[in-house]
Amino acid sequence: MSYDLAVWEGERPRGHREAADAHSALYGQFVDTDEEIPPTPLIVEFAKALLQRSPELDAGANTPRSAAPLIRAASGPYIYFPMAWSRAEEASEYAVEVASRLGLNCYDPQLDRLRTAADD
Repeated sequence: MSYDLAVWEGERPRGHREAADAHSALYGQFVDTDEEIPPTPLIVEFAKALLQRSPELDAGANTPRSAAPLIRAASGPYIYFPMAWSRAEEASEYAVEVASRLGLNCYDPQLDRLRTAADD
């Protein structure tokens, strides 16, 4: 079982419902497609920051993510990635912190809410 987060560039949603709608639209545009769209520089920076804290799953290291490589989960201004359920609290808090620092939006589909560093 995994715990997923969505992170994207763009205007800050005004609430949880608007974040859910934005996530759904972005998922459809960037994940549910056969088109390969390179990640934007800011999304690459986000992924690199996560990898600095814990390496890729296939590196044989103890990591909270449950898929690798992480950057494969990115498309354009959007990244949707899974984490091991057992490490979700720790890993999602750090991901939210990094996203907030970079001015990115972070949505938690399990809780159906926008996540901000102030929440954690």
